[in-house]
Amino acid sequence: MNAATPTMRDGLIAGLGAYVIWGLMPLYLRLMQGVPAGDVLGHRIAWSLLVLSLVLALSAGWQRLRPILANRRLLLLLLASALAIGVNWLVYTWAILAGHALDTSLGYFINPLLNVLFGVALLGERLSRLQWAAVALAAAGVAVQTIALGYLPWISLTLAVSFGLYGLFRKKAAVDGLSGLFVETLLLAPLALGWLATRPYSLTDLPGWQLAVLAASGVVTATPLLLFGRAARVLPLSTLGLLQYLSPTLVMIEAVTLFGETLSPARLAAFGCIWAGLALYTWSMRPVAQPAATR
Repeated sequence: MNAATPTMRDGLIAGLGAYVIWGLMPLYLRLMQGVPAGDVLGHRIAWSLLVLSLVLALSAGWQRLRPILANRRLLLLLLASALAIGVNWLVYTWAILAGHALDTSLGYFINPLLNVLFGVALLGERLSRLQWAAVALAAAGVAVQTIALGYLPWISLTLAVSFGLYGLFRKKAAVDGLSGLFVETLLLAPLALGWLATRPYSLTDLPGWQLAVLAASGVVTATPLLLFGRAARVLPLSTLGLLQYLSPTLVMIEAVTLFGETLSPARLAAFGCIWAGLALYTWSMRPVAQPAATR
């Protein structure tokens, strides 16, 4: 085996690393209390561009960008995916800083089932009865949350929809993960730098430790994505599908135990509906044993 090819064990470690980092992201973002979410996002994009440029340089990846930048269709798809992930990052950052970590957790539990609907509506995929029942349970969870709040859980839905669209656009864009992420970040950079240029304060107004936290955002953003790309090369989709529930579970635990958010009976009922839907969908995807062939 080529030493550069990750083994199944390497892939599992990388996948766990990616989802644990994403699950612990609220702890990192909470260090930036007092910095507006738009400013945090601006720094995250700017520093990520720097980190990804270094990674591309070290991996001799610049030559892979030329055909991407010359392909108008690919650029449009990556622009769409960049805008989708930009909205996702902004809403997620704002929600964590504003004390809505449970809503972000709910959004990422909804996302896998929303992806199923995208597959039906946009890719012509077909669902079994069990899978339709799973989607219905997720819809019931959203309905319970809506009734309890008195309004649509827009944070959860925005995160689920934006991340679902991001995955859809990236599925259609035939580019490797690192190059695609670099181009997306490059496309978002003018918006990020333009926003930061209009801010009424300079970096020197921030405490030194908080400036260091902002500067680390590039590494914090790029590392789990690179780990995920490594995991996706070797792990079965079923394994990745189970690992993805780790992040929102960690966020939910942090929200209740560390951030003082309340898991009310109505909210617990909403989570319960969605968990039941996820369990049903996972069950529907199990391999079906084929009858033994007779001679």
